[in-house]
Amino acid sequence: MAVILIVEDDMLICELAGMMMQDCGYCILSASDVDEALELLRSHRKIDALFTDIYLKKAVYGGCELAQQAILLRPCLRVVYTTGNAITEKLKSLFIDGSLFLSKPYTVNQLQQSMAHALAI
Repeated sequence: MAVILIVEDDMLICELAGMMMQDCGYCILSASDVDEALELLRSHRKIDALFTDIYLKKAVYGGCELAQQAILLRPCLRVVYTTGNAITEKLKSLFIDGSLFLSKPYTVNQLQQSMAHALAI
């Protein structure tokens, strides 16, 4: 069973995404900010993919910065970014190579397809 780390500062969205992923058969870990996520990534827990909001309250481009640090800690980690905001070219330049993007709001089917695709890469 794949383990997905969800990083989302809106707890309602985090819980919803977690339930959707659990319904798809994934095991879920969650963090509300970059520091909490990095603590989990530094642990010995299995984590196969990072599903992160781009705009986190404590950091501009927090999800992008997190992903860059996460890949240093876990080079095989798969990354899926999400946001309900517009994606600029500057923002795209911060994405990890091979990562995916899923726009909010998303359906269970879209989330499942994105995570399955990310894990298959």
